[in-house]
Amino acid sequence: QVQLVESGGGLVQAGGSLRLSCAASGRTFGDYAMDWFRQAPGKEREFVAAISWNGGTTTYTDSVKGRFTISRDNAKNTMYLQMNFLKPEDTAVYYCARRAGATVRPPGKYEYWGQGTQVTVSS
Repeated sequence: QVQLVESGGGLVQAGGSLRLSCAASGRTFGDYAMDWFRQAPGKEREFVAAISWNGGTTTYTDSVKGRFTISRDNAKNTMYLQMNFLKPEDTAVYYCARRAGATVRPPGKYEYWGQGTQVTVSS
């Protein structure tokens, strides 16, 4: 059974920074690509960032490029999302998900999700 636990969310002013973490259980963390999604109130869950199994390839949605950095430490079974220059439109619940495949998929295609961590950016 895979468990994913996000942490690090909170309330921050616009222009500030937060670092999210996603801790995974099990011994297969390093075998899978991992992704971050977010869901704002009244909106669909959307892709934010992705990282390959070894961290060698990263992908970002256009709205966070240059501000967010995804990384992972397979020895610690943990993935991170460093978020800088935060904007009010970044306010959402952020989720991590384990991907079974080479490319980012629609949210409904993921089997394993964390419970989410709330990020609120005030103007």
